[in-house]
Amino acid sequence: MTSGEIRRRLARRVVFTVCDLGTDNRRVADRVRAAAVLVAIEPARGVWLTRRSVHLVHHAGQVALPGGTIDPTDVSPETAALREAQEEIGLDPTLVDIIGRLDDFATGTGFHITPITALIHGDPHFAAAPGEVAAIFPLPLATLLDPALPEWRRGTWQGGTRDFPVWPHPDHVIWGVTAWILYRLAVALRAS
Repeated sequence: MTSGEIRRRLARRVVFTVCDLGTDNRRVADRVRAAAVLVAIEPARGVWLTRRSVHLVHHAGQVALPGGTIDPTDVSPETAALREAQEEIGLDPTLVDIIGRLDDFATGTGFHITPITALIHGDPHFAAAPGEVAAIFPLPLATLLDPALPEWRRGTWQGGTRDFPVWPHPDHVIWGVTAWILYRLAVALRAS
């Protein structure tokens, strides 16, 4: 898929309701933490992901999109996502072309995440933030475009049974909020 095709498909508004992972969002509205992630797409290699350090307080050892809390100095979720991507994986913001946003995602752990879609151009060189990022790797676009994926699993969480997506990767387990955001991305990219 070319950069132009990716841009055309993501420029369209894809409507999803905010996913509720078991928490009454009205009760926690005053406790949520605003966050932004960068859905950084390099057409030749895929969407760039990280595996978080096992020593972190939140989501230790999990696969994530580069991103984090929106700071008071960030003028927008886009600014926060670019800043976090530069801090976490050393992505030069001049190599990033923002496309837009996927719908926000509220988590049961108190985060309200804005996924920012972007194309990476040029020749990016990544550097993992010591103590924060254990690995940087792409999930190929072919995986996202495969209509047989993601795999769906079932689990019990907060007293209920839920189906959730898991994206296959030879070295990493991609599940949770990251998998849901990638699923929304895949639906948008698969649209003709």
